[in-house]
Parts: sequence; structure tokens; C-alpha cells
Amino acid sequence: MLLPAVGPLPVLPMHRSRLHLRRYLIAGVLMITPLWVTWLVLDFIFGLLSRVGRPWLEGMKGVMEDSANGVPSFLDYAWIESLIAAALTLLLLYVIGWATTHVLARQVIARLEAWMERIPLVQVIYGSTKKLLLALRSKPESVQRVVLIDFPAPPLKTVALVTQVIRDRSSGREMAILYVPTAPNPTSGYMEIMPVELLTPTDWTLDEAMRFVITCGTSAPAEMDFGRPYVAGEARAAEVEAAKAPR
Repeated sequence: MLLPAVGPLPVLPMHRSRLHLRRYLIAGVLMITPLWVTWLVLDFIFGLLSRVGRPWLEGMKGVMEDSANGVPSFLDYAWIESLIAAALTLLLLYVIGWATTHVLARQVIARLEAWMERIPLVQVIYGSTKKLLLALRSKPESVQRVVLIDFPAPPLKTVALVTQVIRDRSSGREMAILYVPTAPNPTSGYMEIMPVELLTPTDWTLDEAMRFVITCGTSAPAEMDFGRPYVAGEARAAEVEAAKAPR
């Protein structure tokens, strides 16, 4: 016995209201999330700059209190104090950057670094951080800075930064020391050691790689060499130069 054909069930008003509510909530979340993440990052940076510059501001306020005019009334507002403290930190960073380009200031900084290296715990933290920053600023000689590695297992890959290339004592193979940043916070990464021939090179800059990690891949290029094998030595150098040459 055949049943009569039944048309589409009508959408109840309550069900329709729930669909609209869910749709608009998702649209609101997608709209506000980038603004919220941007605010968190800027708030963190601004708070850090304010904390660094606050002792300088307190010293300036102490000098003002001893003067005839006293402390200006606008410094009673906390947000103005934070803004001035952040500006003082930026000014200090600018002065330090300017000083590093002059011989006399570099001698002073060198003496300060020599003094810090005499303190055991400070020597480990300061020296390691300085070596990492210098390594990231300089380009490796035989490999690309930004590479892809198999993680957690082939065919999946992730972005890694080559910090140094060493040689295996027993086999003579070149081994890359890698820093693997995690998304969206690239400072919470970890270290790996991998043979150079297992790396997948990229043409990304360090800034492009950091932007890729922070944005969770939304800033990825339209094309990339996902499976290209690594070419070592002079062949790799020739390949890089040929890619840079105008066509």
C-alpha cells in the first residue's frame, strides 16, 4: 500500500527564531573576534610599555613635586600616566637604538654586557636570548631560514625556523636546529633537531612566517612548495639566486 506524498514540513516559528538567533550570534562572533584579538595584543604591548616607563615617570613626578609649580593636575588621571609612561619607554628604546650606532655608546654597552656576563644566572638568560636574536637576524649560510617539517607525521607539515646548522659527528650529515612556533602565540614553541635533507624549503621571510603563525594560517600565500625536496650546498644556492633573478 503506497502512502500519499507528503510535502515539506512547515518551519515552526520557534524553530525559525532559534535559527535566526544562532546565525546572528555566529555572525557577531566572527565580526568581533578579530577586533578582540587585536585589542588583547595592543593592550598587552601598551601595558608592558607602561610598566617599563612608570619608574621614569615616578622619578619625574618626584622632581616636579620639589619644584615651585608642583605636579600638573592632568597627571592625576591613570590613563594619562600610562600613556606618558609608554611614550617614555618608546623614547628610551629610540635612544638605545641611536646609541648603538655610535662608537662611544657601543663601548659603554659592551662594558655593560661584560658586567652582566659575570652574574651566573643573568649570564645564561641574557646570553641565550642575545644569541637567539642574533641568529634570527642573520641568514643561515646553507639553508633557508623558514622551512617546513613533517609534523606530527607525514604528510602533515608545520612551519619551523632554522636557528643553526651543525654536523653529526658520526655520519657527517648536516643537522638543522629548529624552533617550531605554535599558533597563535609564537613564543610558546619548542626545539627540534632534524637532518637538513628532510627539510622542505620555502621562500618566506621571517615576517611572513610570523604573520602566518599569529593569524593561524589565514595569511598563507596562494601557492607554496609543499613537497619539494631540499637541495643542499651549491645547488641550493644557485636555485635561490635563479629565483631572485628578474625574468
